Amino acid sequence: MKQKFDIIKSTCIPIDIDNCNTDLIIPARYLASTTRDPQFFGDAFMHDLRFAADGTKVADFVMNQPAFCEAPHPGVHEIIIGGQNWGSGSSREHAAWAIAGYGVRAVISSSFADIHRNNLLNCFVLPVVVSRSFQQELFASIASDPTTQVEIDLPNQTVTNLATGNKEHFEINGYKKYCLMNALDDIDFLLDNQAKIEEWEAQAREQ
Repeated sequence: MKQKFDIIKSTCIPIDIDNCNTDLIIPARYLASTTRDPQFFGDAFMHDLRFAADGTKVADFVMNQPAFCEAPHPGVHEIIIGGQNWGSGSSREHAAWAIAGYGVRAVISSSFADIHRNNLLNCFVLPVVVSRSFQQELFASIASDPTTQVEIDLPNQTVTNLATGNKEHFEINGYKKYCLMNALDDIDFLLDNQAKIEEWEAQAREQ
C-alpha cells in the first residue's frame, strides 16, 4: 500500500451515501480474519451493498454499474466521492484496509469521522475535505459524464473538477502530508530520523 502521493488524476466512483459507516464499508464478520492480504479486504469493500445474500451482484448499486465496475488502476477509479460524514460508526481500521485494498488512493467528502480519517492516512489513502457545494458539483458532473476526471494535487493541497475547472483548497496535517509524499509510515519516519534522534539523546545526556 506504500506509494508516494504527488498528483493523481482519475475518474471517480460516486458513493452518495451520507453517514456511510464502517460496517457498510466492511461488514463486521471480516474483522475476525488474521490476514493482511490487501485483495481479501478489497474484495470485502462495501460487500453487503455490492452483493445480495445469495452472492449475486446488486445491479443497481453504483459499484456494479458498467461505468464504475472496473477495478481501480492508475487513472481509473482511484478516487471515491463519498457522502457526508464518511466513515462514521466503529473505529475499525479494517475499513481503511478495505478501501486501500480495493485500489482507491483518495476519498473526497464534505466531512469524515475523525478516527476513520486518521486510519485512511495510515493506509496511504488521502481523505480530502471539500465544501458541501463542491461535493455536490462533483456528484453532478459524474452523473452527467461518468468519465469525468478529478485531479488531486497534494503538494499544493488542491482538488480540481476537470469537467468544470473549479477547484478547492484542502487542509492536511503537515506531518501526514510529508509521510504520504515520501511513502513513509510512522516507523519508517522514525528510522529515517534515527541519526537525529540519537544525536539529540546524546546531547540531552550531556546536559
